Amino acid sequence: MTKDMLSNLKPVPGSRKKRKRIGRGQGSGHGGTATRGHKGQHSRAGSGRPAWFEGGQMPLVRRLPKRGFHSPFKREYQIVNLERLNKLAASGRLHEGIVTPELLQKYDVVKKTTVPVKILGTGALTTKLDVSAHAFSKSAVQKIEAAGGKVQTLSMTQNE
Repeated sequence: MTKDMLSNLKPVPGSRKKRKRIGRGQGSGHGGTATRGHKGQHSRAGSGRPAWFEGGQMPLVRRLPKRGFHSPFKREYQIVNLERLNKLAASGRLHEGIVTPELLQKYDVVKKTTVPVKILGTGALTTKLDVSAHAFSKSAVQKIEAAGGKVQTLSMTQNE
């Protein structure tokens, strides 16, 4: 019955194997050329090439045609629609009707405060809100002001 004791447990014979240690002298069995063979490019240090190397053939990224233009000055916004703000107000989360990027992050409407927030005019707004964001669409400004609220545009530089 002592066979099943935790102190007697061992790995199954043959399931554990020692790691091959290369270049550790003749006695290791992998000394000398350290399993790299004699002479040639791959026997020498620094012979490694990047995974995308195509053997001197013209690389795929250079063979394909280039199309379009990508502006290095493009500004990414986190989008928030008015219908989402209306839901927050209806649930009672917006105290005194003040909306800021920090508050939106707190309620998981936006992910980061470091990325600018833009308010879009999708949906109806029934509550008076004072909204602070980095950008607004024209329709969002109209709907917020029609509901009796205020719009405050934050500068982009304070978050970058």
